[in-house]
Amino acid sequence: MWAGLGLVLALCLLPGGGTEIQNCQEPPEWRIGEEDPMWNSRGSVTVVALLQATENATCALPQILEDLRVKLENEGLVNISYVVVNHQGAQSRREFHLLKKRVSDYITVYQQDEQQEDVWTTLNGNKDDFLIYDRCGRLVYHLGMPYSFLHFQYVEEAIKIAYCENKCGNCSYMVFSCLILYIIEK
Repeated sequence: MWAGLGLVLALCLLPGGGTEIQNCQEPPEWRIGEEDPMWNSRGSVTVVALLQATENATCALPQILEDLRVKLENEGLVNISYVVVNHQGAQSRREFHLLKKRVSDYITVYQQDEQQEDVWTTLNGNKDDFLIYDRCGRLVYHLGMPYSFLHFQYVEEAIKIAYCENKCGNCSYMVFSCLILYIIEK
């Protein structure tokens, strides 16, 4: 328990609370083709990972994200949407299949079309950034490197905060998930 509290405190003490942006605003509109991933995930905490598929880089990070998803699910944190947006560059588009095969069907991996507006730019994001949204679609945390490095617990703790707290105020989608989680832990 103290270790988790220490991580939460560390997140709070970082400049900007460990975030680049923490404004509790809805994200700018973005689409992949005709699909609106943020609208589709309304009602669940949403984790958006900006990853770049390359032959060298696709091995570890997607698998660690998958491991984190399973860990949180086993702890009772369900109804979380995981979205990966691949980089728009030509090399990343060629290696997209490598990124997609590293995760389960529970993590949606999107490939941007080279003709569309770049989602990463729209979200003010960079390679390996994680954007964590609450159930109402409001940005709770935007974590960049080194805080998005999944071997640390910043991303995990940010997801738990978005899941269990009303950091951005009340949300009509909020459920008693944390009460259930608390009962399970006891």
